[in-house]
Amino acid sequence: MRSKYFPIVALLFLTLSVSAQKLSRTEKKIVSSIEKNNDEAIDFLKKVVNINSGTLNSKGVKEVGMVFKDAFDNIGFETKWIEMPAEMGRAGHLFAETSGSKGKKLLLIGHLDTVFEENSPFQTFEMVNDSIAHAPGGNDMKGGDVIVLYALKALHDNGLLNNAQIIVAFTGDEESTGKPLDISRKDLIEAAQKSDIALGFETSTGFNYATVARRGASGWEVEVEGKRAHSSGIFSENTGAGAIFEMSRILHEFYTDVKGEDLLTFNPGILLGGTFVNYDPATGKGDAFGKSNVVAQKAIVKGGLRFISEEQKERARAKMREIVGNNLPKTSATVSFTDSYPAMQPTEGNLKLLGTLNEVSLDLGQGEVLAYDPGKRGAADVSFVAQYVDGLDGLGTMGSGAHTPEETVNLNTIEALTKRTAILIYRLINTN
Repeated sequence: MRSKYFPIVALLFLTLSVSAQKLSRTEKKIVSSIEKNNDEAIDFLKKVVNINSGTLNSKGVKEVGMVFKDAFDNIGFETKWIEMPAEMGRAGHLFAETSGSKGKKLLLIGHLDTVFEENSPFQTFEMVNDSIAHAPGGNDMKGGDVIVLYALKALHDNGLLNNAQIIVAFTGDEESTGKPLDISRKDLIEAAQKSDIALGFETSTGFNYATVARRGASGWEVEVEGKRAHSSGIFSENTGAGAIFEMSRILHEFYTDVKGEDLLTFNPGILLGGTFVNYDPATGKGDAFGKSNVVAQKAIVKGGLRFISEEQKERARAKMREIVGNNLPKTSATVSFTDSYPAMQPTEGNLKLLGTLNEVSLDLGQGEVLAYDPGKRGAADVSFVAQYVDGLDGLGTMGSGAHTPEETVNLNTIEALTKRTAILIYRLINTN
């Protein structure tokens, strides 16, 4: 789905671009350090990929966090592991920080967890050819975490982090965010509130793209009650329409009356109806019992809503509530909503930051970097901080098949993307 305003974003970006400067002598030293350390970076990626860190594997998530903690300790960062309450069923987060007052204050965001739990058959890093590896979570997003680490290592090795404020936040539950959000994202938001810029290292959408906007995500659920009766009475004054007809009406009107706004989408992912319905939200499994000669008395549907602004989200919710309240005879219905990720809107500050990244890429001979269409991206941790700071996302590794047993990471691009990240950070921490 290509956003209607995407050409406008591209035009704004072009007007913000200025003639690029060449790499300085110091920046060339940074590049040399990254080249020298690239084999080590790939070995580090192999090591952390081969530790299972599915979101619900708290022990594994923390083990990966401790590997990164040691590495950040070795380059002069103050590190801490932030435990989550046991009842949340999530491991916690790794934060690493340098303190100072020079230039822009940066927040670098990654995550330690993957979608591949301990029972997944996809567990190990395996080379496909000389440049591509199958790697569970290698692309989404341990590769991005490694880019952050080795970009900062290159700056540290050249004595360039003195008096800079940089906070690295690697969450342990991005793939299945712990609830309540005011606990699981408290530390990330607090870090943003004392920063100027956030850079997210989620999977790259292409070597010459970066993300200036991401849609927010919300869950929704509709429950319908009808009158159980013999099917011969359906449509009668006494029996009414039944739960399944009412649910069908609601979903049809969602499709015809709510659909249409640019970048607004909603999807009914689970639907159950019959005489009796059971659903387990923990497993996503359910069952229904009914007969063709019995009018259904229960129906439920669960879905997701994607939006580009809080205002758009609330408009959609208001329309959905109105539709749900206009019931067929002898039925009733309720709709409820759960917040998950806020939206990251394409602000002027984000576009200016993209301009800076573009200059870096051109100076490195890597080509122009453009804004990626937000209609093609899901939600991510950067969205939680978007209201507080300017930001970019999609700065991580390249690959394919994320969230599937075919996930790959392109090892040949890690060095170039680490150079781009390191020079971007260097310029930002030396800009007032």
